[in-house]
Amino acid sequence: MCKLFINADADLWRTRLKSVRLNGFSTSVRLENLYWRVLEEIAARDGMSLGQLLAKLHGELIETHGDGENFASFLRVCCGRYLMLQLTGDVPRELDRPIRELDADSILAREAQRLAPATRRPQRSSASGASLSVRPVP
Repeated sequence: MCKLFINADADLWRTRLKSVRLNGFSTSVRLENLYWRVLEEIAARDGMSLGQLLAKLHGELIETHGDGENFASFLRVCCGRYLMLQLTGDVPRELDRPIRELDADSILAREAQRLAPATRRPQRSSASGASLSVRPVP
C-alpha cells in the first residue's frame, strides 16, 4: 500500500509560495504543488486565472463567514472536496463544464446527505476518555 504513495512524484508534496492580491492587499499563500495543480484546473474550468479564483474564493469566504483566518487550509479542503465531488459524479470530470454552471444547492444537499450518517454515528469512549467514532463493518 505505502509504495503507491511513497513512490509518487516528490514534486507533488513540495510547497510553493505564490503572491496574490486579496481584498486589495498583496499576500502570499503556501501550498503543496498538488493543490496548486487542482486550483489551476478549477480556475481554468471557469475561464479565470489562478489569482482571480483565489480572490473570488477569499472574497466570498469573508462575505459568508466573516473571516479567512486559515485561507491555505480552506484552499486544501476546496481541492479535496472538488476531487471528492468528481468521484461522486456531482462535478463532471469533463473540464469543459464550468463550476459556475452547476446547481450548487443540489450538490450541497446531496453532499450533506452523504455526510450526515458520519455525523450521527454513536460515540464510545476509549480508556483515555477520547471519543471514538464507531463505524459499522460492511
